[in-house]
Amino acid sequence: MDILFIGGTSFVGRHTAQAAIDRGHRVTLFHRGKTGADLFPEAEHMTGDRDTGLKLLDGRTWDAAIDVCGYVPRQVRQAAEVLAGSVGRYCYISSVSAYKPTGADGVDEDSPLFGATDLEDPQTETVDEQTYGPLEALCERAGIEGFGDRTLIVRPTYVVGPHDPTDRFTYWVRRASAGGEILAPGPADAPAQVIDARDLGAFIVGLVEQGRDGVFNGVGPADPLTFGGMLEACVATADAVAMLTWVDPAFLQERDVEIESAFPLWGGPEEFEAMRADPSKSIGAGLTFRPLDETIRDTRAWDEERGLPEMEGPISAELEAELLAAWNARG
Repeated sequence: MDILFIGGTSFVGRHTAQAAIDRGHRVTLFHRGKTGADLFPEAEHMTGDRDTGLKLLDGRTWDAAIDVCGYVPRQVRQAAEVLAGSVGRYCYISSVSAYKPTGADGVDEDSPLFGATDLEDPQTETVDEQTYGPLEALCERAGIEGFGDRTLIVRPTYVVGPHDPTDRFTYWVRRASAGGEILAPGPADAPAQVIDARDLGAFIVGLVEQGRDGVFNGVGPADPLTFGGMLEACVATADAVAMLTWVDPAFLQERDVEIESAFPLWGGPEEFEAMRADPSKSIGAGLTFRPLDETIRDTRAWDEERGLPEMEGPISAELEAELLAAWNARG
C-alpha cells in the first residue's frame, strides 16, 4: 500500500510509520522537518507545515492517509479539502479525552462525546486541559464530514514507551531506577490505562491494511492497569532498591502541591471513566499488547541511550524528601 503520514516522525507517528515500513508499505511522510528529519531514509519525505503547505500534496494519490498531528478542526478540514479525492482512507488519531464524562464506570466506542457547546469559545484554537477533549471530538467530526465513510478514527489512552517526548511515563521509570523512597500520590487502585506506542502503531497499520472504518479504542487490556500496578512494575524492574510510599492527595493539596503537574500520569476521579476504556472491539480487530515490564525496560534503555545529563523531575528531589518526611512524621 501507498500510505501518507501527516506527521509521522515524533513518537506515535514515528512508531506507526516504522510499523508500516516494516510491513513493506510505501510510506510518504509530510512533516515540518523539525523532529526526526533523518529518520526512515527508505521513505519519501515532503517538508511543509500542515497549516500552510498541504497544497504540496496536490496531484498525488495514496491508498490511505494517517493523520497523527491534527489538534483543531480547521486542520482536519484543510486536509479534507486537499486529500478527499486523493486517498482511499483517512485515519485520524484522536484520544479517549474526546469522551464526555457522564459518571459511567467506563467508556466504549459508542459513549457520548464532547461537542462545540462544551467550549466556552467554539472557534478557539487554544489547546489546553479544558479544550483538548472537545477539540479532539470536533476534529473527528470534521474528518467524517470531509471523508465520509472512508474515515477511520483511533482513540488512544496514555501512550508510553521509547521516544516519548512528554517524559510522563519516563519520569516514573527514571525515578524508580534512582531508588530510595518514592512519593506516590494515591489512590493506588486508580485506573491508569496505558498502551505501548509500538503496539498502537502496529494496530493502526493493521486497521488500514484491513480497510477498516469507524472508531476503535487504542487502549490497554480489558482489565485496566492501576496507577499502583504501573508504579510497582517500574519498581520491580529497577536496578536499584526502591520503595513506594503512598500519600493521601489531600495531604499534598494542603501543601499547595499541584499533583497533576508534579506527578505525571496521575489523574483525579474525574479521569477514571476515560481510563476504563473498553478495548474488546480493537482486540477483535487485531490489537495485541506486549508485557508492561518490556515497555519499562525498553523505555529505560532508550532514556539511558539519550545520554542526557541527570534531569530534575517535575517535582524536585528536595521537595519530595520534604513531603515524605512530613508524611512519615504524622502521629
